[in-house]
Amino acid sequence: MKKFLFIVLLSCQAIFAQVQFEAKVSKNSLGLNERLRVDFTMNVDGDNFVPPTFDGFRVIAGPSQQVSQSWVNGKSSFNKTYSYFLLPTQKGTISIKQAAIEHNGQVYKTTPISVKVSDAVEQPRDPNDNSVSINDALYLVADVSKTNPYLNEPITVVYKLYFSHNIGITNWQELDKPKYNNFWSQNIDIKQLVAEEGTFKGERFRYVVLRKTVLYPQKTGNLEIEPLSLDIDVELPTNRRNIFGQVMLTKDHKRVSAGSKIISVKPLPENGKPIDYSGAVGKFDFKVIPSRTNLKNGESMDLEVSISGNGNLKLFSLPKPVVPTALEMYDPVHTENVNTPLTGMSGKITDKYTIIPQFKGNYTIKPLRFSYFDLSTGKYKTITSEEIIINVTDGPSQNGNLTAKTTESVDKKAISAGDQFKFIHLKTKFSPINKQDFFGSNLYYVLVSIPFLLIPFIVLFKKKKEAIDGDVVGNKLKLNNRLAKKYLSEAKKQLGNKEPFYVALEKSLHNFLKAKLKIETSEMSKDIIKEILANKKAQTETIEHFIQLTENCELARYAPSSTVAMQHDYDKAVLVISELEKQIS
Repeated sequence: MKKFLFIVLLSCQAIFAQVQFEAKVSKNSLGLNERLRVDFTMNVDGDNFVPPTFDGFRVIAGPSQQVSQSWVNGKSSFNKTYSYFLLPTQKGTISIKQAAIEHNGQVYKTTPISVKVSDAVEQPRDPNDNSVSINDALYLVADVSKTNPYLNEPITVVYKLYFSHNIGITNWQELDKPKYNNFWSQNIDIKQLVAEEGTFKGERFRYVVLRKTVLYPQKTGNLEIEPLSLDIDVELPTNRRNIFGQVMLTKDHKRVSAGSKIISVKPLPENGKPIDYSGAVGKFDFKVIPSRTNLKNGESMDLEVSISGNGNLKLFSLPKPVVPTALEMYDPVHTENVNTPLTGMSGKITDKYTIIPQFKGNYTIKPLRFSYFDLSTGKYKTITSEEIIINVTDGPSQNGNLTAKTTESVDKKAISAGDQFKFIHLKTKFSPINKQDFFGSNLYYVLVSIPFLLIPFIVLFKKKKEAIDGDVVGNKLKLNNRLAKKYLSEAKKQLGNKEPFYVALEKSLHNFLKAKLKIETSEMSKDIIKEILANKKAQTETIEHFIQLTENCELARYAPSSTVAMQHDYDKAVLVISELEKQIS
């Protein structure tokens, strides 16, 4: 009887125990270059832990999991902790948002924590450490082709990362992207980063080109190019060696910035500037070409106005032709065939006008002028097109006399340019003469009877839903099965991202076991899993593959791994889950 009462008291204690789930940080204020530890601790074995997004931080390690359970004076205590190590990516007050777990069908969340991030602080260095200093081994440089250009003259900015021969770069991330206010900018794609040899500050370095950008200043005066900043993870050699005599490496990180650049933009000279100058700078060729010059009434022609060459082709407008009122000109079709290499824009831009004559006769399109500033000579140049004469050989004359080849009915429509095609109806609409009332129609009775026909289906659906909701065990198994598929799909999306991939893959395997073997996370030891799978008549080889895969997930998060290895583990997980589905009875 005493033993029975003891068990009842323990059960009541477990039922009424208050669930505690909280977040703790190692410090509430830190420098921009310091690390922060965050622990999410719970006093129950919660499932489906969902961490916050850690906005304003970069995760450099984690999650690591710790579980402890003890009995003291007949009382049990349980503790599970998920730990992360973070590095801030910005200054200011940053909030670590809520994490969540599930326990007995209920969701629990932590309270948000605010952390204050200040400027980077100087970290003490061991005086006996003779290893390589990261401060002298890593530099980010912005090379500007010209710092005193004319307005709309192209300049280039090339960002290079110099690093010493005896360090290795494992990862890098952009913190601040450069901003080009008052510049027209075009980034040039770099398909592959290639390390090259070079010299910086009189010493030999390796370097990679990270970004190339072409800029066209749109304003005169001193313009600032805001800097590019990077957070870089590196491996540095130390003065220690392992048992095999090899130099031991240590991991570190550094934030580097290319610094801001000031560009002094000169205005274009006023001396000799044409009245019709539209802002073109470079070296160009200007052409005005008609598709034909002899037309009949009703026929059309195309007038192509084009500019080709090197310069700011996308930053000015083309001259617009002026035609007589007897020629109807439509809005142009604008086309651009422009490339932007490191030397600046080059190619061709075109405006194509469609022109339709309204009366017969000879009509003149006056010459067009195009002016641009030539950077090679420092002077303005003007190109003038030739005069174009359009000869319309057929159609009504402007004084109202009709030609012998036209009929009177058509000519009357052609006299007014605005009503030329008005007599042609392109769309026809029909409406019935006798319209049937909706009330009393077949459609009316169908719509009225639909609610009554749906009543049996609603009753059946409600009973089915009540039966499903009452199956607590079945619902939990279905939920775990769905979660296994969800995390397996998430692992496939994260191929190439080591930590998120193996976290999702491990969650998928755990939820699969919970769905198939009806066990909880706290019961998932390797011996128990082997014993239960063997009792379920799973093959020994399949069981070993499953255990090996879970061990890979635990180790791979803290060891180097390639995309090929991750793809292999993913394929193996799909195969093992499929085999266990067939073998488990």
